[in-house]
Amino acid sequence: MTAPWTSDVATLLHQTDAVGLAEHVKRGDVSPRELLEAAIERVGATNAEFNYIAQHCEDRAFALADGPMPESPLAGVPFLVKDLGIDIAGVRTGSGSLFLNHIAETNSNFVDRADAAGLLIFAKTTTPELGLTVTTESKATGRTRNPWNTERTTGGSSGGAACAVAAGAVPMAQASDGGGSVRVPASCCGLLGLKTSRGRIPLGPGKVEDWNGLSGIGPISRSVRDAAAFLDLFGVPAAGDRVRPARPASYLAAHAVAPRRLRIALMIEPLTGERVDPDVRSTVHDSALLLGRMGHSIEEARPTIDMGALSDANVCNIAISVTRTLTAHAAAAGHEADAESIEKITAMWRHIGNGRTGLDLQATLATFEQAAVTIDSFFDSYDILLMPTLAKPPVELGLLDLDTDDPSEFGREFQQFCPYASLANMTGCPAISLPLGTSHDGLPIGVMAMAPFADELTLLQLAAELEAAVPWAQRRPMI
Repeated sequence: MTAPWTSDVATLLHQTDAVGLAEHVKRGDVSPRELLEAAIERVGATNAEFNYIAQHCEDRAFALADGPMPESPLAGVPFLVKDLGIDIAGVRTGSGSLFLNHIAETNSNFVDRADAAGLLIFAKTTTPELGLTVTTESKATGRTRNPWNTERTTGGSSGGAACAVAAGAVPMAQASDGGGSVRVPASCCGLLGLKTSRGRIPLGPGKVEDWNGLSGIGPISRSVRDAAAFLDLFGVPAAGDRVRPARPASYLAAHAVAPRRLRIALMIEPLTGERVDPDVRSTVHDSALLLGRMGHSIEEARPTIDMGALSDANVCNIAISVTRTLTAHAAAAGHEADAESIEKITAMWRHIGNGRTGLDLQATLATFEQAAVTIDSFFDSYDILLMPTLAKPPVELGLLDLDTDDPSEFGREFQQFCPYASLANMTGCPAISLPLGTSHDGLPIGVMAMAPFADELTLLQLAAELEAAVPWAQRRPMI
């Protein structure tokens, strides 16, 4: 008997982006239930090897699939959300942690919007504890393995989301990014990842910011138009939002319009001075040449920013944010997290946070604000800052997990792998990673473009232009 994941519906799921699947649903070519069944079968066929699912909630998805579909560009499409910061009523929120596990009582705003749009959330994807590293490995859920090479990282902290898309379970998944956590796994898994502007997508109910504004929600997808549709559905302000970035009437309608000829600043060497892998260097250089042939202006340039001061500020911000989260969960649990229930680097962050003061936090926020001013001034002269997403192709599993006895070595490995991504978080700007290259041994390499605050549209238009020139959607790992 033919396995379900080799059926015509499964082929459609595997070869079609989310907007395309919704169009098939609307025409009656396929039902939402059929797509959902195919997605669940695909998870069953691949998750044992790659380990990207943290929580299951298929029943709610089938209930939605069997109901009326709304008018939406993504209606009827199977979908996954990250098991960090996103609550589904009655479903466990694990946060990649043994300690922070709890059953959610209410939905996040994001889930309500997804349900209203006809997206069929049937599971939650893996993440490291509290999203605190750029790999997806934890004591709670184990190692998530890269479909391109199972000994390599998927990136993090949205590695489960990227793995699910790369493995063909869904065409797009929700991710989040406080220091690269959308773009890093997108780069590692050969996908598009969009870090949105500060405040672009609401995080509530009950909160308007994570990590004092550095963390936000974004999509990981195979196509640019899926990312545009994602922004249309989720990038609408909610009650309490104080930062409300300007937006076009429709990203989906406008993303395919060719951008004006752009002034692009090329920065291959990271501001912090780490060595860049030759394959990464070559990919970014070739991408810049391609953009030049398209008529864009390319000039080597870099913002004048004190990355040492910014990095120190980021340490303070993360430490205080982690400590606050652990304190809140300890109050709910009735006891503090002990050495067995949180990972060693998480405990290190708590230790640092307990030693910081309110004055330290205010100085941190002032440093971020000054960096935002500097970046805005830089973008007076340029429309885009082009750089690698990562300094290396995806590294081996085990180098960046949180349960290590040597925090100094962890910090060195982290910085040598990921020296670019956090600049966009600390300045509030949008940035996108595009799968434009491959290493000599067949691993994906991402190229990152960063734009001024609130200008996701230029990023999407530039991405669509590159997507047409370098079609990447059918470049898939052999599974």
